[in-house]
Amino acid sequence: MPSHRLPGFPGFDLSGRTALVTGGVAGLGLEIARGLAQAGARVLVNGRDDARLAAAVAEIRAAGGTAEPCRFDATDEAEMLPAVAAAGPVDILVNGVGLRDRRALLDMEPSSFRRLIELDLVAPALLARAVAPGMIARGFGRIINITSIAGPLSKAGDTAYTTAKGGLAALTRALAADLGPHGITVNAIAPGYFATAPNAGQMADPEVNAFLARRTSLGRWGMPEEIAGSAVFLASAAAGYVTGHVLAVDGGYLAHF
Repeated sequence: MPSHRLPGFPGFDLSGRTALVTGGVAGLGLEIARGLAQAGARVLVNGRDDARLAAAVAEIRAAGGTAEPCRFDATDEAEMLPAVAAAGPVDILVNGVGLRDRRALLDMEPSSFRRLIELDLVAPALLARAVAPGMIARGFGRIINITSIAGPLSKAGDTAYTTAKGGLAALTRALAADLGPHGITVNAIAPGYFATAPNAGQMADPEVNAFLARRTSLGRWGMPEEIAGSAVFLASAAAGYVTGHVLAVDGGYLAHF
């Protein structure tokens, strides 16, 4: 069994902590779950599909981590609350589940707009509400919301997602103010352009690649595994005095024009 401690800096060690990662079955969520497990955390991988959950858990375990499935629909409070309670004390919550609907407001049905807001904004708030009492009782907690560079920026044809991610950044600040006196930090990670399966079409587009080459400081797509370190940092003792912050992991997109 490999050591979970990072050499030379025990502040990143998550041994003894339990982390719940929503949307942890694929993409950036799976990379975050894998990274937390490698740092020593027991990881509860959330999703709705049993086969994908089993595959994600098996992948993390094969790499030497500790992982368990935690099946529930993040938008269904009646399903989510008992599942979270049965999982036991949660020290680290990563709100990674999300939905994208690239349409302008006038092109969206009201039901579609509500569905995206429910999953991308309301669900993280309700999950934080579910785990916060236990964190308060223990005097420790880490809540990490996965926002987007679409929070502070916007473009045409992406109304609901931009609205939700901007709201999630505001929720991060508000929860940091509410929960800080109890020893709980609340931060967010704002990913930029990552080479994940949902972006395969864009990755194959020469115009998109040329755009990223000139628009980002690093001139490239982010690799999925490059998201994990930011989550491990924010979950760890090393980030004990960091709260209410949105950490952009975007290759310099927000810093470069």
